[in-house]
Formats: sequence, structure tokens, C-alpha cells
Amino acid sequence: MVIQPIYLPHLLKQPRCTQLLAIDQAIADLITLTPVRGEVKVRHGGTFLEVTAQAETIVTLHCDRCAQSYNQRLALDTKEILWLDNQGENTIPVSERELSWDDLSEVLPPDGHFDVETWLYEQFNLALPLKNLCGKDCQAPQVPDDDADNGFDRRWAALADLKRQWN
Repeated sequence: MVIQPIYLPHLLKQPRCTQLLAIDQAIADLITLTPVRGEVKVRHGGTFLEVTAQAETIVTLHCDRCAQSYNQRLALDTKEILWLDNQGENTIPVSERELSWDDLSEVLPPDGHFDVETWLYEQFNLALPLKNLCGKDCQAPQVPDDDADNGFDRRWAALADLKRQWN
């Protein structure tokens, strides 16, 4: 089941201008081992949307040090304010006008949609670790010595030479 985008004018008619979504499904283009589970709350504040999420899933990552695969739990506990463009004064596309600091934040049209699934996808990607290590005791793979009788793969020769230079 796909999470349907929220039509912002309808959100104003909800109790407290808020919609609470229970999430228990896969998110498009987010490769996970388990479905994303949690809650997303979207509140219309007149000139802004307040979006909060508590959700989690498990992803498979590849260690930067030993190149082995490992599973990592990703958890979100986040809140974001998205501004609504009530003035509509900028009818010139962003690619054709000079940008100000105000243009560097995300702005939604007040009569548009908020795509919850895309927002969740972005939040989980921001939650991915910058450095992937399978554990604190992870060791880099050992480079074999280049003795002819040990079945040494010649493709490792340059790395073996570097290793000898540093020893």
C-alpha cells in the first residue's frame, strides 16, 4: 500500500489541523530488510507544516573497512518545519532567478500536496551513518605475502608492495 500524499487544504479541516499516520510498510526506493514501522504526524500551522516522525527499520550496509555486509537498525525521532508560500509572488522558476537565503529552505504551495513517503525516504537517508563500520573491533583484511608457493593472487602485488614499504 502506498502512503497517499496529503492535500494541504483538506488538512485544515482535520481536528486540530492534524493528521496522524501509522506506518507499517516498505518505502519506495528505500531498500530495507524490514518494513518501516512508526508514526508520522503532520500539523498545518497556517503558514507552515510541522512534521514529526518516530519510525524505524533495518538496512543492510557494507563495512568501509572490511567490506563485509552487516545489518543496521535505523531509527527516526525527528521534527521538521516546512514553510507554506502564501504570497505566491515568485512566479519565475528558481532556475531563472537570483536566489536569496529565503530560497534555500523548502517551501510548499498552500494549495498543494505533502508527499509523506518521499519525506520519510529523505529522512531515513539522512539517518544513514557517514562511516559504515560493522563493529568497533572490525579489522581490515590481511594482504597475503607474495610467496610463489602460497597461491598468491598477483592482483594484490601493488598492495603487498605498499605494505612492505610501511613495515
